[in-house]
Amino acid sequence: MDKSVTNFNVRLRTIRIRDMIVGILLASIITAILMGIFPEIYESDELFFIVFLMIGALLFVWALRGTKGLDQNIENIFEENTRKEILYVFAINLLFAFLFTFLISSIDIMISLTDPTWISMDIETVDIDSSTVILDAIGAIIFAPIMEELIFRGVLFNRLKIRTGIIPAMIISSIIFGLGHEFGGMTSAFIFGVCMCILYLKTDNILIPMSVHFLNNLVATLLNVSGLDLAMNQLPWIVPCAILSIIGTVYLIKYVIQEGKQLKKQYN
Repeated sequence: MDKSVTNFNVRLRTIRIRDMIVGILLASIITAILMGIFPEIYESDELFFIVFLMIGALLFVWALRGTKGLDQNIENIFEENTRKEILYVFAINLLFAFLFTFLISSIDIMISLTDPTWISMDIETVDIDSSTVILDAIGAIIFAPIMEELIFRGVLFNRLKIRTGIIPAMIISSIIFGLGHEFGGMTSAFIFGVCMCILYLKTDNILIPMSVHFLNNLVATLLNVSGLDLAMNQLPWIVPCAILSIIGTVYLIKYVIQEGKQLKKQYN
């Protein structure tokens, strides 16, 4: 990390992978110390997650202290073209994320209608207390977008693109990002990571992929908490939802291909 750099965006690009690893180790040590002082952190996975990510975010704040340009980054988010792209990328990624569940649920429903002996899939619901839901939402909506974008796009993608080039860096960083998610969501997380790399590379503004990430996690959490995600996988909603998901997937593929070609041409 080059502390002599005073531009926020440039300083972020100078943070090396080894700096990030040291930061993760330091955050782990501090979290472990706090767990010894406050047993509640040890007893709650959600609280542990929040504390760990909060400490990590503070370490990034420390690393980026004294820089200028963050205010301009915030202003850029609210520009008309930027707002439209943020909403567009969020929408097509969200629709793609539901594609596989919609298709599987549709097939299950069609078979059950034609075959009386078919045993439909049971969608299990788990009762979770309100405090757990709130803590989980805070971690997923606020801290996860901040830390995941700083780590996977701000550091990992930035450093990899110097050594491997733009496209390989997108793929490698997005694969690693996807591996950190549940098995069923790895593919959508990988594609989401690619889109976040594209947005970050186009704008040199880490707050823009953070904004998309925030919207994605916010809506996903609301759908899950409200139970709408389960309703969307049942008749009659499954049909229009599946169609919208397929349309969103087509536009997502088109977006990745077009933007990828443009960036490859630009940086070549």
